[in-house]
Amino acid sequence: MKLVYFTHSLASCWNHGNVHFLRGVLSEMIARGHTVQVYEPQDAWSLRNLVADHGEAGLEAYRAAYPELSSTAYGGDFDAEAACDGADLVLVHEWNPPELVASVGRARANGGRFRLLFHDTHHRAVSDPGSIAALELGAYDGVLAFGETLSEVYRQHGWAGRTWTWREAADTRRFHPPATEQPREGLVWIGNWGDGERTRELEAFLFAPAMAAGLRLDVHGVRYPDAARTMLERYRATYRGWLPNAMAPQVFARRLATVHVPRRLYVERLIGIPTIRVFEALACGIPLVSAPWRDSEALFRIGQDFLMVADGREMARRLRDLRHDADLRAELVTSGLQTIRARHTCAHRVDELLEIAGRLGAPGGFQQTAMEHAA
Repeated sequence: MKLVYFTHSLASCWNHGNVHFLRGVLSEMIARGHTVQVYEPQDAWSLRNLVADHGEAGLEAYRAAYPELSSTAYGGDFDAEAACDGADLVLVHEWNPPELVASVGRARANGGRFRLLFHDTHHRAVSDPGSIAALELGAYDGVLAFGETLSEVYRQHGWAGRTWTWREAADTRRFHPPATEQPREGLVWIGNWGDGERTRELEAFLFAPAMAAGLRLDVHGVRYPDAARTMLERYRATYRGWLPNAMAPQVFARRLATVHVPRRLYVERLIGIPTIRVFEALACGIPLVSAPWRDSEALFRIGQDFLMVADGREMARRLRDLRHDADLRAELVTSGLQTIRARHTCAHRVDELLEIAGRLGAPGGFQQTAMEHAA
């Protein structure tokens, strides 16, 4: 069976969170014996920024962790029909040029035997609806949306019966607790500053509570302007710069806890969609405390898998609890791991994708599940 995926970049995770999930899914597909072909545009913005900041050395962690993965860069003379030839299922991520989205749709409309799905893992459908509405999706067989509230947006715009909620998940082949525990201290937060849309939240739920709890805080991420770094210094937090996602498990393994601070759009409009960092952190066995968000899809057991607080004062209190209560830390780790392993691994998502492809009548069938593969 052959899967073709069009992504923004496979090699770069510089401000490109979806690639965390994509790598895990594609790796799982390959492990099950499927054929995977990945295409990405030449001079992708994420890859360009990574190489500008870190050179080719910035790609070493990805290449070491995912030797089975590769991608083909395409330019202006790209032949979408040739790229999709022989495919059973084709997925196009929403962070692709409109021209590419349209050309793959034409390949499907012009007699392509493959099934074609649009994969949306962003808030543009609500924050910039015109950009999504302008895409030529008429020949697409359906939409994969990374949360139920986003799926509902598509259903309301004519995709009822052709939209599936396909949540992100942890790549547990790489994201897992350390084989040997080592001393842990302090907090870590891995996240990008972005456009300042959660500055108040980061100050209230991360920087100030960490200092109040007397916990050292390391911050990893990109797009931190001078004002952001000044704020970190004021709260005695240390900015560590970009972290290759493949190295996140090693960083989590040395820290006492981590914190989830959702972006405002996901709290107010795309309710119930956590960042992939929640899945990855729990999979790595690190206690997590979250700023408030509504788990409308019951993805987790709040208070068991991780702690959720209402305000910065409660965040500081719960961080102190974690600092002094080893039993609490252990209980959260055990529960969080149980939930991830039972429901939220990339293997689960591959099972879901194969089932969707089978419903659509994809030529290759795509019937094999993880259980059947293991047998």
